Amino acid sequence: MKAWQVTELGAPRQALRPAQLPRPEPGPGQLLVRVAASALNFPDVLLCAGLYQIRPPLPFTPGLELCGRIEAFGEGVSGWTAGERVIGNPILPGGAFAEYALMDAADAFRAPGSLGDEAAAALHIAYQTAWMGLHRRARIQPGETLLVHAAAGGVGSAAIQVGRAAGARVVAVVGGPGKAEVAAKLGAHVVVDRREQDFVAVVKEFTGGRGADVVFDPVGGEAYTGSTKCVAFEGRIVVVGFAGGTVPAPALSHALVKNYSILGLHWGLYRQRDPAQVAAAHAELTALADRGVVAPLVSGRLGFDDVPEGLSRLAAGDTTGRLVLVL
Repeated sequence: MKAWQVTELGAPRQALRPAQLPRPEPGPGQLLVRVAASALNFPDVLLCAGLYQIRPPLPFTPGLELCGRIEAFGEGVSGWTAGERVIGNPILPGGAFAEYALMDAADAFRAPGSLGDEAAAALHIAYQTAWMGLHRRARIQPGETLLVHAAAGGVGSAAIQVGRAAGARVVAVVGGPGKAEVAAKLGAHVVVDRREQDFVAVVKEFTGGRGADVVFDPVGGEAYTGSTKCVAFEGRIVVVGFAGGTVPAPALSHALVKNYSILGLHWGLYRQRDPAQVAAAHAELTALADRGVVAPLVSGRLGFDDVPEGLSRLAAGDTTGRLVLVL
């Protein structure tokens, strides 16, 4: 089978090499899936560089989520049939940037019938992250103000839609007019181009000085620092990642005097420690997708040869929505 492999750590263009590999065989509790589509994620860039929390041994195939069809089962697998369409996470070191991948049956979920392969491939990680961040961690309530950073990106665009579905008023922060247009089309009530406007002032004006009840921050750095200046009394800042490249060192005295909470979110821990929450979130997201309330924004469809360039664009912040490998 065709597959991309990281043979040495580095930037995607240098790290990735095309390879011909044997088709894997499913072990106990596993599914063999023919990959139809795989969404690119920023953690794939970090995997290539050896900077992600998980560090598979070299060589390995990146690609953290997929939509595909079941080809075969390992011993002990029940409840599935050949040809069923599934989404979820493949088993590293054999990731989804390949024609076939293995999945733990427990990590596989039925793809929503309302979504095609490409959109379904982009539903899992980003929308699960948005759902867990907003509902599980922040306990967002109807009528609250939600501030979303990097709002035109993969997880940010998901947070806009999940926040809107929860009844929140969404302030979206983006970088550039093209991304501002995307965030507006996704349903944000207010869009801030951080290159032209001060999002802190906009949030304060929009909320009559109260501030944002919930902040969804996959950026870190200046985005986090500014958020502390416009978070509401008893507000919640959900720390999702550090795509801006700087990990903040928060002044906890500031959180104390303003009465706000700093909440960490590592979605992968739910897979390990509370998989029932992942399944429950998938059921909720499927229902929202079937109602047309959430719909992953697939902004680019890539062929096999385009993966290194796609990951490079993702690393540079030049993308909106999701780039998806289509096989």
